[in-house]
Order: sequence, then C-alpha cells, then structure tokens
Amino acid sequence: MKLTTKSEYSLLALVYMARIRNDGYVKIEEICKKYDISKKYLEQLFLSLKQAKYLKAKRGTSGGYKLAVAPQKISVAEIIRLMDGALAPTLGVSKYFFEHTPLEKEKKIIGVFKEIRDYISNKVERLKISDLI
Repeated sequence: MKLTTKSEYSLLALVYMARIRNDGYVKIEEICKKYDISKKYLEQLFLSLKQAKYLKAKRGTSGGYKLAVAPQKISVAEIIRLMDGALAPTLGVSKYFFEHTPLEKEKKIIGVFKEIRDYISNKVERLKISDLI
C-alpha cells in the first residue's frame, strides 16, 4: 500500500474538521492554508468525499464544509479505499479490488502478501478519524 496525496490530504482535512467539529462549517481556504494544499485540488477531493456522504456543504458567506459522519465512525481504511483503491500490496490478494496476477502461481508468495494485507487492513480498519485528533 502506498498513499497518494489524495489520501494524505483527505485524511488531513478530515482530522482538521473533526478537531474543530463543533465550530460549524469550515472554509476550504482555512484547510488549504493550514496544510499548504492547492485549493483546486482539495475542492476535487472534497467533491469525492461529499459524494461518498462523508461531508456536507453549505454555500454562502457562512458556508463551507463539515463532517456528515461522526469522526468515530469514519475508518482510515474507508478513506484510503475511496481515494486510492486497494489496501493490499498486490491486487491478487485484495478483498475489494481483486484481479488475477502472475504471483498466484506461487502460493508462498501469495501467502506472505495476504499476511501483509491482513495486518495493514486490520490496523487501518480499526483506526478512526477520532483516534487521530
């Protein structure tokens, strides 16, 4: 598993929003300034997060974004899968994005990669956004 900036920035933004959750809507510019993220790029990520029902948006001067789901109910694994796809080191052992690969011909190699997948998956499935604030 290798995180792209899509996952990294999404996680940073969600942690930031969870930290100031009771303060209402957050302006995207605030998050961009805090983490030095391009506004245009974060807007694209927020569109995906909004479509997946993790965020709510409100227009206007008092608008912005806020969490639509409690931070203790958002697993890090969900966000990584949404943004980057499989958690597995190879798609041949992925539970959600499985594809046949030549590695399947070697059972011991596949076994090792399944162990790696299970360790990573178990760790990030249990890790919630609320654990990171």
